[in-house]
Amino acid sequence: MEDSILKTEAAVEAILFSMGDAVALKELSKVLEIDEPTLDKIIQNMMDKYEAEDRGIKLVKLESSYQLCTKNEYYEVLSKVVNMPKKHTLTDSLMETLSIVAYKQPVTRQEIEAIRGVSCVHAINKLVEYNLIMEVGRLDAIGRPILFGTTEDFLRSFGVTSMDELPIISPDKIEDFKQEAMEEAQLRIEV
Repeated sequence: MEDSILKTEAAVEAILFSMGDAVALKELSKVLEIDEPTLDKIIQNMMDKYEAEDRGIKLVKLESSYQLCTKNEYYEVLSKVVNMPKKHTLTDSLMETLSIVAYKQPVTRQEIEAIRGVSCVHAINKLVEYNLIMEVGRLDAIGRPILFGTTEDFLRSFGVTSMDELPIISPDKIEDFKQEAMEEAQLRIEV
């Protein structure tokens, strides 16, 4: 009997942890195939165990539902973790777009797309979301396109204190890049 109670407790814990939100006793009872009054007693016993032990989580009852959540005394620690800066993964297309903005700023989306040869809407939106680039103004031209530039987070992320510290691209490299771009464009046309 004790073994089946432990398995039931483990199943309840797994369900509540996975769901994140409150789950109705009725649903738990149905899934675990245990009558509601028996399951309610098991969960009440779990709640007592969580309170008695020095744990960071607790079980709470919300009307006829249960939820697994953190204890209030750990709010400060949690808030520090939640507010930590997130590391973002930069794909090749994001890096290419970011490089163009960094070296050509202020630059419009249309100018970036002319250099890359593909639509950059998604890349620009992601870079703005990651706070690596931002709107720095509007071009005084028809349609007043947005001008983009890098942010302080860009500098911090790449370990530089100013744009002057970015590597200088030699004219030879620029010609190599142009040649590669032309060959790549030619391949796209032929395909």
